[in-house]
Amino acid sequence: MSDAPFSDAPRIDAYDKVRGAVVFGADDARPDILHAALAIATIPKGRVISIDARAASAAPGIRLILTHENLGHVKSAGFLMTGGHAFQSLQPMLSPAIAYRGQPIALVVADTLEKAIEAAALIQATYSTEPVSVTLDAPGAETINQADTPLEKRFPEIIAGDADRAFAAAPVKIDARFTTAPQHHNPMELIATVAEWKDGKLIVHESTQNAEGLRHGLVAALGLTPDRVEVISPYVGGGFGQKYAMQMQTVLVAVAAQRLGRAVKLVVPRTQIFHDSSFRPAIRHRVRLGADRSGNMLAAIHEVDAQTSRHDLFPAQYAAVSSRLYGIKNFRGRERFVRTDVQTPGYMRAPFEHAACFALECCVDELAYSLGRDPIAFRLANDTATDAVSKLPLSSRHVAECLLRGAERFGWSKRIMTPRSMRTDDGSFIGWGVAIGAYPCFIAPAVARLKVTVEGGLFISIGTHEMGQGIRTALAAAVSSKLGVPAANVVAVIGDTRASPQHMTAGSWGTASAIPAAIEAADAMLEALTKLNPGGSAARTPAEILKAAGRASLEVEVRTKAPGQPDEVYGRIAAGQLSFAGPVYPEFVTFSYSAHFVEVRVEPTTRRVRIPRVVSVVDCGRVISPRTAASQVRGGVVWGIGAALREASEVDPRYGGFLNSDLAEYVVPVSRDIGCIEVAFIDKPDFKFNSAGVKGLGEISMVGVAPAIANAVYHATGRRVRNLPIRIEHLL
Repeated sequence: MSDAPFSDAPRIDAYDKVRGAVVFGADDARPDILHAALAIATIPKGRVISIDARAASAAPGIRLILTHENLGHVKSAGFLMTGGHAFQSLQPMLSPAIAYRGQPIALVVADTLEKAIEAAALIQATYSTEPVSVTLDAPGAETINQADTPLEKRFPEIIAGDADRAFAAAPVKIDARFTTAPQHHNPMELIATVAEWKDGKLIVHESTQNAEGLRHGLVAALGLTPDRVEVISPYVGGGFGQKYAMQMQTVLVAVAAQRLGRAVKLVVPRTQIFHDSSFRPAIRHRVRLGADRSGNMLAAIHEVDAQTSRHDLFPAQYAAVSSRLYGIKNFRGRERFVRTDVQTPGYMRAPFEHAACFALECCVDELAYSLGRDPIAFRLANDTATDAVSKLPLSSRHVAECLLRGAERFGWSKRIMTPRSMRTDDGSFIGWGVAIGAYPCFIAPAVARLKVTVEGGLFISIGTHEMGQGIRTALAAAVSSKLGVPAANVVAVIGDTRASPQHMTAGSWGTASAIPAAIEAADAMLEALTKLNPGGSAARTPAEILKAAGRASLEVEVRTKAPGQPDEVYGRIAAGQLSFAGPVYPEFVTFSYSAHFVEVRVEPTTRRVRIPRVVSVVDCGRVISPRTAASQVRGGVVWGIGAALREASEVDPRYGGFLNSDLAEYVVPVSRDIGCIEVAFIDKPDFKFNSAGVKGLGEISMVGVAPAIANAVYHATGRRVRNLPIRIEHLL
């Protein structure tokens, strides 16, 4: 394959999507399907003393009511990060214990959705309550060092040099504290499950980022064998980390379907999703940054307190990115858990990197101002080609090019450095801010099966999931360019445990894992076709070769994995276990990078903040599908704007739970909030990382947006804002 950029081909599934032909998890409208609804706990913490389901059972059309009293022999599938398969270790309705407000206490199945919802509302329960702690500072919240837990072996503290000593000696210092609010994913598609049993086999249709993990979670929870479970998830209507593991409702729906001998569908309402799926936790940072007077950063200390649940320790990995953003030789990270009475938090787009870069990049900007240095020049002076922690070389790093290209496109040379010095004709303050972002690059093992047919079809089966990022288009581009066939002829069978082992798709490793496997499969197919056509014309198509050889089809299989990974990883993905590697490989370290330039307008009296334009330049290796890649970046920038100015899950400190659990009150950006977003790519392949030269994109597109906005707000107003989201009252 050449180093030439790929063509800007249209998205291959675009037509099917706009005409409604794409099938999502809950798109099962057969007339005989049964519908389920959940009844939930109305206390913040405690135990169910009794459940009265008599009125619900007597309602018309009710087929089944499940509670902890009659659920039967079901086990927890275990927390994904400790070897299990679910987003938390707590499986509701296995006992009368209530760990958090909104936890399901009953599942009602009825002939129609309306009847199920009505009956679920008739469920009455009595409880004993216990004191609740739902915020970082609440009485009863328990703080523990991650280094003092078993997670320390997998996520050790990041320490390089002697940061405390170097910081104490630094002539210029910044010492700042930051907070970021809890936030919830709000993808268009709700969490949903359709389950049915056929000939003793459980078939589940559910939009998930981890079909194999979901399959083996059901195996563990229900005591089945893997050959008796199939999970089918061809499309996901947005995941962003919310659907990375088995959800709380899947087992309950599977049990109901088995009891009733009918297909059962449950679509979880958005209000319940706020309380029964993972979320971005509340986080508190303290960053200390020291430099000499010439502008060399000498030391950084990043200490984090991050919320988790009582029943699980969601890993904290914030220092893993802040330690590697620049070439700071002396670094110390410390991460602590704060146990609270909530469901287990989880991965939400740029889960650690968004918050970590917000804290560090705001301090970098402040340090640049303390030294009287232009923020871009200061960052360029602290660039590096070596990983500051491991001392290994970086496989590629084009941060300087991102900054310089972005500055030129943005018009940075016209910026007046003094805060409050730039204004519009109507008196609004103009602020120009910049920040960089970094996101670690991972590779997951993949098994790719490629089949060509005499009719001209190409079918690739591989372990990845389509969450809207355009992986089908990228796969088609990679395979078609190798085999010389139209991309429209390539059919990708993904998110389907019947086709090939399905590793979880997250962490921006989807393309970096699937595309090299697809390319190797295409190479293997070319070799197999050559053997069928010895000495034949090179211009012949695969279909013509098959026809001449009297073959109806030809199939090849390849397996790929990250540098340094053992062959045992293929057994792990077949068992639904996580098996990714990175960002540290035997001989190098790999990250994707971004530089975001933001203009804000701050109204002088109300202090309303608007963002008329953003320029984002990304270093993500080779760009396989330029059109969908640019869309990814724009989406990440929009989310960064929401995270910086809008999004916060408001906690009820008295009774637990989240108060704004719907799209009316959980404020996200709308089209009128978004101005011009200009996107550019460095587009230089990283062949050290993988054979395709592809690095991750989905997550890095968001990292750095929030600090660029905060730095622009400082430039406009002269006020440093250290809390997200930035509210009007912070600027009054």
